[in-house]
Amino acid sequence: ERTEASSRERPCLRVSALRTPSGRPVAPAARPCVRAAAALRRGRPGTEGSSSLPAPAALVVAVAVVVVVVSAVAWAMANYIHVPPGSPEVPKLDVTVQDQEEQRCRDGALSLLRHLRPHWDPREVTLQLFTDGITNKLIACYVGDTMEDVVLVRIYGNKTELLVDRDEEVKSFRVLQAHGCAPQLYCTFNNGLCYEFIQGEALDPQHVCNPAIFRLIARQLAKIHAIHAHNGWIPKSNLWLKMGKYFSLIPTGFADENINKRFLSEIPSPQLLQEEMTWMKELLSSLGSPVVLCHNDLLCKNIIYNEKQGDVQFIDYEYSGYNYLAYDIGNHFNEFAGVSDVDYSLYPDRELQGQWLRSYLEAYKEYKGFGSDVTEKEVETLFIQVNQFALASHFFWGLWALIQAKYSTIEFDFLGYAVVRFNQYFKMKPEVTALKMPE
Repeated sequence: ERTEASSRERPCLRVSALRTPSGRPVAPAARPCVRAAAALRRGRPGTEGSSSLPAPAALVVAVAVVVVVVSAVAWAMANYIHVPPGSPEVPKLDVTVQDQEEQRCRDGALSLLRHLRPHWDPREVTLQLFTDGITNKLIACYVGDTMEDVVLVRIYGNKTELLVDRDEEVKSFRVLQAHGCAPQLYCTFNNGLCYEFIQGEALDPQHVCNPAIFRLIARQLAKIHAIHAHNGWIPKSNLWLKMGKYFSLIPTGFADENINKRFLSEIPSPQLLQEEMTWMKELLSSLGSPVVLCHNDLLCKNIIYNEKQGDVQFIDYEYSGYNYLAYDIGNHFNEFAGVSDVDYSLYPDRELQGQWLRSYLEAYKEYKGFGSDVTEKEVETLFIQVNQFALASHFFWGLWALIQAKYSTIEFDFLGYAVVRFNQYFKMKPEVTALKMPE
């Protein structure tokens, strides 16, 4: 998908020269337009170089192609995540960790540790599997009993490359690490990555509504959102592009008859989903929420609370990238309901949201150098933006769950999760769209 398409015809533009700052070719979507314009220029067989279009029409096509290609490059530039100069390089190890059998999993992990912790005696290494994740498998590796030095080995889930851009994940990880917002990334390997273990407790829904903790969460999220884009670039959200990609990947049916019956009866039709996406993009894009570097997956278990130090850290940056500020907060509020046993009665009420958002805005303004005074109007405006963007969060993870239902090998009712998210989307829609911005 990312390799440059070859063509024996001379293209009307030097597409291969148009690349993102990371050196990637321009978006594949732009290239068919270039080839189409070249085909128009070639005309009928035997008339190479002639055009079957009148000159004005050919000019319009050429201009349109230029606009498409330039737009694609501009989009790529706007979404490019720049790793700060001086950031340590992350080695890539040619190791594949098999996760189906315990012994083969251990052998793969020990191969990584020979590079990362060569002084460890392989016979003394303990492997502990974490069971909270529903995308990947996570293993803690350590020696001794105190778990002072722990290497986390994360093995990517089956077909998750459809859902996650792994290069962008590593860049986000490195950017956040450079700004003191992430643990150390030790290495990547063929089907995963290794990073530092953060001491503390992974939170549950009952924790994130505790004022002493949620004020720490709000402040930490503000710190991430305040990270400046490189060289003053004005970033753009990739939410709609990613949502469109997910929509193109959702299954049309399942081989299992009972699952397929449930899919057809409980999941909205593709036509309806397409209509909702179009409506959402028009509404939410007009709300004026700033585009910032976002975590995009701030569920409770991705927040580590260290009571002794009195701070929180966020983990797992698979979905990180430039997005609307209000989406990141709305997504977090949705996660108050939990994942395995979802309960939307736990969604934060207006009073709790008001306290949370005021804490966030005070910290965000402080990090941006704007002072820390926050008005009621600012809180109310963000409240409306956040609750309307929470709709996009439900929709996004509903599509995600449908794809996981098709491909994931992890034991989890992904189809049921998709049903829950889409149901909540339609339940929430009339209430939040009735909210009006303050005068």
